[in-house]
Amino acid sequence: MSQPGHRIDVTLVAGGKYHDIDFARRELLGLLAEHDEFRVRVQPDYEDTSGIEASTILVSYTCDVRPSETAQRAIRSWIEGGGRWVALHGTNSALTLGGPNGVDSPRVFPLWADTLGSQFVAHPPIQPYTVQITDPSNWLVADIEPFETDDELYLSEYADREALHVLLHTEWQGDAAGFVEHDWTSCDPRHPIMYLRRLGAGAVLYNTLGHCRGHYDMAPVLDYYPRIERCSWEKPAYYELLRRSLRWARGLDA
Repeated sequence: MSQPGHRIDVTLVAGGKYHDIDFARRELLGLLAEHDEFRVRVQPDYEDTSGIEASTILVSYTCDVRPSETAQRAIRSWIEGGGRWVALHGTNSALTLGGPNGVDSPRVFPLWADTLGSQFVAHPPIQPYTVQITDPSNWLVADIEPFETDDELYLSEYADREALHVLLHTEWQGDAAGFVEHDWTSCDPRHPIMYLRRLGAGAVLYNTLGHCRGHYDMAPVLDYYPRIERCSWEKPAYYELLRRSLRWARGLDA
C-alpha cells in the first residue's frame, strides 16, 4: 500500500482579456489533477488574497489583470515567506488598446513587475521562433531539446535582469508592429522565456509561453476572431515544462 502524502493547497488564478482563458484553465486543471495531494481553488483575479495566503502554491494565467496595491503587497509578502508561484504568459501584462499608435503597455504596477521580475512591453507578430535552453544543467529544463514554437515572443522590461536565473531564451531583433513601443532593432537580442526569480524564502517561476485565443476572445474589440490559436499548447515540450514547474512548486527537485 502506498504511503499517504499530505494535502497541498493551490490557488489557480485564470482570467483576463484577449485570450482563451477557458482553454488555459481547463488544461492547467488537468495538469494539477495529476497530483493527488493538490486541492485547487480557482479565482479570476488576485484580490482574494486570503485564499492565496492560505495556499502553498500559486499558479496564474492572466492577461491585463491589474491587482490592487493591497493584493500586490500581500502576494509579495506571501512569496517572501516561502510561497512558490508558477506565473504564465500574460501575468506581467497591462494593456491599453485602441490608441492611435497601437497597443500600449502602461507601467501601472511597479511592485508587481518587480515581484515577477518583468513587465510585458510588446511582441512581434506571431511567427515561428526557436526556444533555446539557457541552463541545461538545471533539472527544470535538462534533457529538453531546443524546440520551435509559433507563440507570442514576449519583449519585456526587467526590474533587475541580473537577479533572474534564466532557464530558456530566444534571440530576436526587429519591429513589433502594432505596439506603441515597436522598435526593437537595437535591443539586447537575447530574450528570457523561462526564469526563476527568488524572493526571500520563496520564488517565482515565470514562463512567457502559452498564448491561446479562440473565436470569441477579442470582444469588444472584435466580435469574432477568425483564427483559433493554440501556439505552444500544441508542443509536447511545453506540457513537459509545465509538469516540471508544478513539481518545482511543490518542492520537488526532479
